Amino acid sequence: MKFDRKPRIGLLLIGAKRFKPLGEGTARGNYEQRKAIEAESYMKKFAEFADVVFDGPVYEREEAEAAARKFYADKVDCAVAIFMSWAEDFAWIHFLRELPLSVPLFFASVVRDSLSITDTNDEDQFVDFLSAGALVGFQEASGSFRRFNRPMTDICIGTLDEVCAKLKVFAAACKARSVLRETKISLLSCYNEAMWATYLDPYNIFMKIGPEIHFLSIMELVNEINATDDALVSKMSKELCEKYRVYPNVDYAKLDASVKATYAMEQIAMREGTDLLVLNDIDTVLFANVGLRPGFAPTRADLPMVTVPEGDIGGGLATYILQMLSGRNANFIEPFYIDHKRGVIVAGHAGPNNYRDPDGKCIIARDERFAKSGWKYAGAPFAWYVFPTGLKTMLHMSEKNGRMKMVCTLVECIPTEHYLASYSHADFKPANGMTPEELFQKICENGVTQHYGIAPGDVTAELEALAGLMDFEFVCIK
Repeated sequence: MKFDRKPRIGLLLIGAKRFKPLGEGTARGNYEQRKAIEAESYMKKFAEFADVVFDGPVYEREEAEAAARKFYADKVDCAVAIFMSWAEDFAWIHFLRELPLSVPLFFASVVRDSLSITDTNDEDQFVDFLSAGALVGFQEASGSFRRFNRPMTDICIGTLDEVCAKLKVFAAACKARSVLRETKISLLSCYNEAMWATYLDPYNIFMKIGPEIHFLSIMELVNEINATDDALVSKMSKELCEKYRVYPNVDYAKLDASVKATYAMEQIAMREGTDLLVLNDIDTVLFANVGLRPGFAPTRADLPMVTVPEGDIGGGLATYILQMLSGRNANFIEPFYIDHKRGVIVAGHAGPNNYRDPDGKCIIARDERFAKSGWKYAGAPFAWYVFPTGLKTMLHMSEKNGRMKMVCTLVECIPTEHYLASYSHADFKPANGMTPEELFQKICENGVTQHYGIAPGDVTAELEALAGLMDFEFVCIK
């Protein structure tokens, strides 16, 4: 995965050329010196959550054009433009014209926390009065900002803390957009033929979102399994058994087979540069040739790849995006049923699910769903996981008339013990005060499938910003 980094922002600070020398020799220095100090404060604040590309305040049209070229060349996730006072608008208009439309733009005005202007007959205070006039520049610049009608923009006026709060969300969404344009998805080996509603158009995904899709074959997996060193598999199995409780009915030969198949699956995906692996784990070709569904993805905690089941690329994208925005392990679920008496939603999923969050609970258990089947490794063990407690963002993604759709909400994962054999799971409550019935009435009114990603915390604002950048249909149920 390429998303373990801060957002990259290009910072454009526009000052007034004709004000530069004013205030020379005063207590706080001239206008240009004051703006250099102000710029440093912005840099320091933005650097708390972003990598900032910045060469100093801009006063000339040539400097603005150079900044636009640099931002594009340095592949910033977004540009941030701030008028530091009133300023001539030629630099701004040149920047708007030269900045490629593919670069998102955040336009802001920073309001000082306090002012002490009492008598502008004093030159020091007069220059401070001119320096504090960012609202004038913001208003003037807003006309051209709208006349250029750029896509992928946002606008904000407020204190530095308020601007940073909104910019942090926008920049995170812009980073997600950039990462998606570099992402590789691998599908092993096909869509789920039992669930047509989960199908997505691969060309649309590439054109409108960014990821390219590789199709891996079961024979690739079989060949990799056969080439995998048994000693390495034994070592991985031993480490798993030392780390997690093992049910007494686990067949250790089948445990090795499951670990081996999982490792081999990850190896063929990693060779393709895969960031998101979508496994159709109920494919009969997989069972006939491999004899099980791989049950221990990821085989190591730092594996740079998200793996999801059931051939659902939309569900995979939801999980992948949530992991990127939250910075925490995300999981793939389908809500199974509503326990009306308890007011809870019971949800989870069979097949691969990231089980390595230390706040969750994992047991190595037999796959009871297939224990009595005729496949070679019937009942092969898997990582049986209960999701960590706490607030979660729950996101659905699917395609509607060629346009991607996001439907999200917040749920509370409540303390749960292992009780649904063969399914990683937990019990959930709506976090918005609705009953489960009311929540799913609203969700299903928007048309969804049964698959969602969940991740810790509330990233609904970031999801809304990303949907706006990507022209997704977006619904947040609060």
